[in-house]
Amino acid sequence: MNLENIKEKTVPMILQFSIPSIIAMVLTSLITIVDGFFIGNYVGKEGIAAVNLGLPIVYVYLAIGIMFGVGGIAIAGMALGAQDIKKSNDVFNQTVVFTIIVSVLTSLLVYAFLRPIINIIGMDAQVANCFYNYYSIMVLAYPVMIVNTALGMFIRGEGKPQVFMMINILTVICNVLLDFLFIRWFHLGIEGIAWASIISLNIGLICMVLFFLKRSDVFKFKKYRFSKIVLRNTVLNGSSEFIGQMSMSIAMFAYNWVILRTAGVDGVAAFTIVGYVAYLFGMVIIGFGQGASPLISFSYGAKEFELSQTIRKKTNMFVFLAGAAAMLVMLFASDWYSGIFVSSESVEILIQSGIGIFVVSFLFSGINTITSFYFTSIGKAKESALISSSRGLVVLLICIFTLPSLFGMTGVWLVAPVTEAITIVLSLVLIRQNENACRTKIQKLHR
Repeated sequence: MNLENIKEKTVPMILQFSIPSIIAMVLTSLITIVDGFFIGNYVGKEGIAAVNLGLPIVYVYLAIGIMFGVGGIAIAGMALGAQDIKKSNDVFNQTVVFTIIVSVLTSLLVYAFLRPIINIIGMDAQVANCFYNYYSIMVLAYPVMIVNTALGMFIRGEGKPQVFMMINILTVICNVLLDFLFIRWFHLGIEGIAWASIISLNIGLICMVLFFLKRSDVFKFKKYRFSKIVLRNTVLNGSSEFIGQMSMSIAMFAYNWVILRTAGVDGVAAFTIVGYVAYLFGMVIIGFGQGASPLISFSYGAKEFELSQTIRKKTNMFVFLAGAAAMLVMLFASDWYSGIFVSSESVEILIQSGIGIFVVSFLFSGINTITSFYFTSIGKAKESALISSSRGLVVLLICIFTLPSLFGMTGVWLVAPVTEAITIVLSLVLIRQNENACRTKIQKLHR
């Protein structure tokens, strides 16, 4: 990574790092969407509802993987910017080890609580059966998923995002083929979808491990000296992402609880199908964030504070345009989209009535996400955590428990745009404070 190249070619560098990440993240999201297509068409709306009711579990895993990955690469990126290669490599190894340990312990805990979760949510028998059959297998897949997430961030941090993109392409192709094979030909039902995920994720893991063993220039698997300071800073730097994902876990549980009591299984299925659009768009935004983060960390570590802000501003411009484009596409394609995943007129009507409201959130969510990534990348975990907790927990929960009670299912669709609109005000305030602080630092450097 070269500082002069970042200065002279800021936009091309953002795109160079972001586009492979976006493709990788979109491909990752396609696994979930393709799974939903097969579940909806071969298992039914009960299967879709069951998978969605377990999404809080997925967010717990993502919280761990993204916390260690983002927190670790932020420290490693700043170390690279300061030309401290040894520290950067030690951070990599410690991050990988702790990601593995924590993810395995999480799977043991989740498996023990699957039955109590079913009882707490109050699922009917058919949905509960699908839920247990799917997630009792997926607890084997999720540790691999979050290790892959952490490793992928270090591949990008090394300046080789195309490698991660190619690995994701392979993973997605394997998953789609196995989905078709297991559910269409072997008739394994929702369990076949889970086994397809396990196999494809392990293929991706093998490819990443081979990369770090044979092709990596900076990050190598080797012995390291454990550092409490590095672990603490990794957790602190990634805490906003952890809070964001854990907040989504809590919020998704609340969403499901409210929707089940507002519109039943049909409502959960409709919300899940609309959620695929949000998930796909979210992966595009995270791709931009993951692409820009190493550039921001490197620039900030080299004391190029204005450059780090420029990268953030230009990335925000990209995500706003992406949000506007996605919103317009879904407004025109809502009728077509509502019939892809499930043959249920009641579910289709719910989707068509709500998707136009829900996608307004895309105009704000991208800017909020990139702003959170920016603060994480420069080591300001508190500011990032404030944004993540606002849009992922505090404001979101207030909206979940008030809007549906006032407006029914329409209130459910209003939750996302109202939450993101309120959070963007907080983001703008924090950005203004940061800009003032950076001006002060620049003045001190020039004295």
